[in-house]
Amino acid sequence: MNPHPSQPFDWGTRTFVMGIINVTPDSFSGDGVLAKADPVQAAVTQAGLFLREGADILDVGGESTRPGSQPVDAAEELERVIPVIEAIRNAFPAALISVDTYRAEVARQALSAGANWVNDVWGLRADPDLAAEIAGRGAPVILMHNRLKPGTAELQARLGGRYVGVDYADLIGDISHELLESVALAHAAGIPDAHIILDPGIGFGKTVAQNLALLDRLDEIKALGYPLLVGPSRKSFIGYTLDLPPEERLEGTAAAVALSIDRGADIVRVHDVGVMVRVARMTDAIVRR
Repeated sequence: MNPHPSQPFDWGTRTFVMGIINVTPDSFSGDGVLAKADPVQAAVTQAGLFLREGADILDVGGESTRPGSQPVDAAEELERVIPVIEAIRNAFPAALISVDTYRAEVARQALSAGANWVNDVWGLRADPDLAAEIAGRGAPVILMHNRLKPGTAELQARLGGRYVGVDYADLIGDISHELLESVALAHAAGIPDAHIILDPGIGFGKTVAQNLALLDRLDEIKALGYPLLVGPSRKSFIGYTLDLPPEERLEGTAAAVALSIDRGADIVRVHDVGVMVRVARMTDAIVRR
């Protein structure tokens, strides 16, 4: 696939790293910038650090998606993310910025404020106007698989939330089918294949065992023919596997990132950019010879 002006990547040549900028007070990873005295400046500082450490993409989100989190309305999401995107764009004109949202209005204003991509955790299923907005702006989109349902999250104070009792008739087959349904929504709105990236949704409506199996079989999702983004960073399947809280999941994340790259990931979405850039470069040296 040829790179787009807002997608300057030659897929397959190396792994690209997306740094997470949470403009929230309740991120499961504890890194939400709304906890800072000056959230916008904190986000700009974090963006600058990520870029110096080798991030290729900055992903700005204003609503936590951790199990048990409280949703925010569009007005609150806009109030959080638009000033941050504007400030990052002003500070770093060449940065590639993704907005993590499922709302058409947030995407519209974010793209006008300087975002390049839309990262939709609901795969164009939550807001019927989002696909047309993305198509009209010519923006790339990340379509994530998501089976979050009320009542399926189990919360523990130390390890955070995990999903239980989530049934799949065929884990990889079901995820692939539902991702392709999102691709069909994109196509129907006029979004071309060259602007579509798939995310199998590690941690979203999947049990610990299902997440582990999905990571091991990512090559089957990659076989759908689209660039693949994987986001295992600090997630609860690591915590429950190793019995560790979010701040102690660096090594588990590194293992998941390396395995994801081996199984075909083109982008890894992470909190610890500097360390994971090194993990990605080393893994690339082994598997992309």
